[in-house]
Parts: sequence; C-alpha cells; structure tokens
Amino acid sequence: MEISLSEEQILLKNSVERFVERDYEFGLRRELAKSDEGFSKELWLKFSELGWLGLTMPEKYGGLDGSLVDSVVLMEALGRGLVLEPMLSSVLLGANLLRRAGSSSQQENLIPKVIDGSLFLSFAFTEIQSRYSLSDVEMTARRSENGYVLDGMKSLVLHGDTADKIIVSVRQEGDNRNKDGISLFIVDRETEGVISRSYPTVDGLRAADIEFRGVSVTENNLLGEEGKAYLVIEDVIDEACVAICGEAIGVMDALMNSTLEYIKSREQFGVSIGSFQVLQHRAVDMFNALELSRAMVFRAADTVDSSESRDNRAIAASAVKVQIGRAGKLIGQQAIQLHGGMGMTEEMSVSHYFKRLTMITALFGDADYHLKRYTSLTR
Repeated sequence: MEISLSEEQILLKNSVERFVERDYEFGLRRELAKSDEGFSKELWLKFSELGWLGLTMPEKYGGLDGSLVDSVVLMEALGRGLVLEPMLSSVLLGANLLRRAGSSSQQENLIPKVIDGSLFLSFAFTEIQSRYSLSDVEMTARRSENGYVLDGMKSLVLHGDTADKIIVSVRQEGDNRNKDGISLFIVDRETEGVISRSYPTVDGLRAADIEFRGVSVTENNLLGEEGKAYLVIEDVIDEACVAICGEAIGVMDALMNSTLEYIKSREQFGVSIGSFQVLQHRAVDMFNALELSRAMVFRAADTVDSSESRDNRAIAASAVKVQIGRAGKLIGQQAIQLHGGMGMTEEMSVSHYFKRLTMITALFGDADYHLKRYTSLTR
C-alpha cells in the first residue's frame, strides 16, 4: 500500500520529528522518567503551543478538527522519541471521551483546558478481574439524594496520579459482563474518598490503582447517557488502539535503525557483522514486518475515519493490533538479540524501546485477544 500524506500531514510529521531530535534526547527522557510526575509539564505546554493537544478536537473549542490519520502521523513521530507525556491518557482517551459523550456544557468547560495544557485527564476502565474485557465492570454507582455514590476499584489507570480529573466507568445495572448498564462519570482526583497508589510501569511511564470509597458526585458528573456508555467506550478504545499502533511504528523504526547501525559498526573476525548473510536475512525480516505494519496502520486509521459501520471499524482496529503484536515481537526480539547482551542493559536505548513496544502490544488487548475478536466479527 502506498502511503500518501497530505501537505499538512507532512508538515506535522516534520515538526514532531524536529522536536524529538532537538528537544527530547534520550538522556532527558531518562531524567524525566525518574521525576515525581514522570514527564515534563513544561514540554506539555509546548505540545499545546504546537497544536498537538487539539489536533483532533473540535475547531469551535480551539482544536484543529483533525482525523485519526493525523493522530497516527503524530504518534509515529512521538514513538521515535519514546515520549513520556500523557498524550494517550489525557487526549486520545480522556478528551476523546469528552468529545463523544460529554454534554455541550462539559465540552465547552473542559476541552479548551485540555487543548491549552492546563487540564490533565485519565480514563479508569480496567479492573483486576476484567483483563481486556471493556464490559467486565464491577465498580458501582448508586443513586443518592444529591446524585450518585461511587464504590469500587480501578487498576492500571495511566497517569492516574497526575490527572486533574478521572473519567471512570461504573455499573448501574446488569451483571458484571453485561454491555448494558455501564455509565461514565468524571470525577475530580482530589474528591474525598478517591484513594490512589501510583507506581512506574515497565516502559518508564506511570500508572495508578485508584479506589473510589463512597465518592459522592452529582448529575453534572455524569458523562453521556446513563447506562449506555459501552459503545462510546468501545469506539474510543478502538481509535486509541490504532493511534498507539502508530506509536509502535515509530518505536519499531527506531529499533530497526539502531540495529542496522550497530551491525554495520560491530566487527568480528576483522569484518563488520552486517556482512554476514544470516544477519542480513534477519534485518530484511525486520524491514518487511515494519513496512507491512506501517501500511496496515494507515489503512486501519483511514477505515476507522471513513467507515459508517461499527463492525468494520472494530475489524480494522483488531486486525492492525494483531499485526503490531506479531511484528513488535519479531522486531523487538531481533533488535535485542542482534545487539547481544548489551541490548538488555539500562544504558542502551534499545532496551527502553523494547519495553515500550512490549507494553503497546499488551495495551487494550494482545494479539491473541484481538485475533479472537477479529474472527468473531468476520464470521
């Protein structure tokens, strides 16, 4: 598949790549990962100035009305720099949920703050027992005199410790795997009864387990229609799947380039190991997997953007997630093996790219999960 970017998308790609090369060198990332917040709020404001936070947000709120293909272009370039800032949690998940489910008042009050970088969002949807199922929700919301009371626990909330507001999925009726009866609420992280425990993830980012212990909220905290949130959640997660697959393309591209550079410069028996035919075959396998993945990501993004069929959009998201899972495993493992033992060390950037790639392949469902989903949707 020939990937043809528009003039605006080429400009976006070039600007992000220049930023990563000039302002996000690997040593800085390592320092940011060790900080309390795990990223730079100063750089986040720069993201806002460059228009990246509002790329897909409505123009009437200060956004650019961009497409998912635009998001893929952005995420691929950010993936090359292993950027730590909460683009996934705050924009691709949080702001997109607001865009799809929020009332006009909620959108008007909150989306501009996300775009200008002053408001951080996070989406709490994973529970200990749920694995990859979006409908497996045990956290509850019961009616009270003043609105609702939330009770339950959410795990692996990306950047949940630094979010100003948390969008949380809850069950109001039905059993814990029923797609009906799920609602969304937006809650201030500092609300009484919200208890979080933060920790670093294997790829250098941060997450939190958050308990909601008798948290009181009002009708104004309800996001979208009561009990009808599942389809919104699924659509946003499918878009996020495609976007992080774009990030994975950037990660895999960086891994391949680093590996090629290494095998060209590393010598054994007086010659470059890159001259060994068996290693050349491995490099070709990596290249083929990368280019197939890149074509599938952009095709999936175009399908999700343009198709009116929910099934077609879901099929595209699952298909590309399967491909990224398989290609990521091949490219990541080959990169580590071709670097030898030093490829596993903390000092080498290749080990950090490998960790991020491993996390991406597991986020929102691994290759096995999405293969089963793809099969069920195409029968």
